[in-house]
Amino acid sequence: MSKKTWSFGIVGAGLIAAFHARAIGELPNARLAGFFDSAPEKAQQLAVKFGAKAFDSLEAMLGNPSIDIVTIATPSGAHAGPAIAAARAGKHVLCEKPMEISLSRIDEMIAAHWEAGTTLGGIFQNRFNPAMIPLRQAVAECRFGRITYAAVFVPWWRSDEYYAGSWRGTLEMDGGGALMNQSIHMIDMLLDIAGPVRRVSAFTATLAHKIEAEDTAVAVLEFANGALGQIYGTTASWPGRFKQFEMTGTQGTVVYVEDSFTEWRFTDERLEDAEIRLRFGKVQSGGGGVADPAAIGHQNHARNFAAFLDALEEERPFEIDATPAREAVELILAIYQSAREGKTVTLEE
Repeated sequence: MSKKTWSFGIVGAGLIAAFHARAIGELPNARLAGFFDSAPEKAQQLAVKFGAKAFDSLEAMLGNPSIDIVTIATPSGAHAGPAIAAARAGKHVLCEKPMEISLSRIDEMIAAHWEAGTTLGGIFQNRFNPAMIPLRQAVAECRFGRITYAAVFVPWWRSDEYYAGSWRGTLEMDGGGALMNQSIHMIDMLLDIAGPVRRVSAFTATLAHKIEAEDTAVAVLEFANGALGQIYGTTASWPGRFKQFEMTGTQGTVVYVEDSFTEWRFTDERLEDAEIRLRFGKVQSGGGGVADPAAIGHQNHARNFAAFLDALEEERPFEIDATPAREAVELILAIYQSAREGKTVTLEE
């Protein structure tokens, strides 16, 4: 049992900050100290709602000696500043996806925390869905045989109101569109399960919204292990459908739909396979964020935060440190480059 209660400060007071607050509230070894946002009224509203403090400046939050960890819930292109400042103040950081919108900014964040001796972790809460445990085990035990294909599909919908007057869909603050903001969770899953990508060829388009970035993207992949794959991400598919991951090989196939398995088959059928199909075989209703970003639960955030605290307490690396968080951004930027230049892009090994 933990002997320490970790104190959190949340930077940013938009939609996702409330998910952070709920997640922190579920952990027995965590407490929420307060919020800071450049719009003070937003920080005050969340502070009242969650019984915490509204800090009037980032410096005031970082100067509070009781705060151990800062979570970053600002727009994507404003992650580096508070993350680096937190490192210099001796605070650990959990940063929302994407870690940042450029690799150079991510590298600056990594360097700042390395120099400070603090931990920089990423938030990819879908990694902590219980269905991921048997899937990772199947990969570790080579049950797929030779992996031949892996793909993710994010056929979501966002209204014009979602983008209107917002940083979303802007190149300066969102760094992209349907891939960098919405599909990045499944792209992270693809890299986590299927492994690194060697080459990518892609198309992007803005078809349904008046935004700078793409609302539709398709990419064809060659993985480092020789398998082929695909990414489809959009916010232009009304009314929105569940996200999906599928992987197949010479000895098995899994299709994962919204945190459930609609296909779980291997040549070496085991007793536990029937149990896995029974436990995870029903796709849960509830929206999954397909058309409403608020229609998700905070439970996987809580698991993500708990794993971060476990790593700190055990003085070991966090499983989603800045390196895997960086890899998802690297692949998305390669997709954008391929679409922009009309050629296949090779990623650095």
